[in-house]
Amino acid sequence: MLFMVIERFKDRDPIPVYKRVRDVGIKFPDGLKYVGSWIEPNFDRCFQLMECDDARLLQEWILNCQGFGMTFEIVPVVPSKETREVVAPFLDQK
Repeated sequence: MLFMVIERFKDRDPIPVYKRVRDVGIKFPDGLKYVGSWIEPNFDRCFQLMECDDARLLQEWILNCQGFGMTFEIVPVVPSKETREVVAPFLDQK
């Protein structure tokens, strides 16, 4: 499954997170795959696309990120192509 993880930087300050990444690296639990990320220009939020079959892996990863004042929102998502396949049979029903 795919998950959009919306991470908020405390006080829009990404420096503590980036220092940790530089100094320690990012440790993902086995089975949790990082797909990509995007940062808002004002450093308010980071959008990370993650993939895993067990949402508990996301919980474990978030617990490993404690102490930096970040908050997380996890949103299950479905790729547009797959959604089009689900919606297609319904397009001409009305």
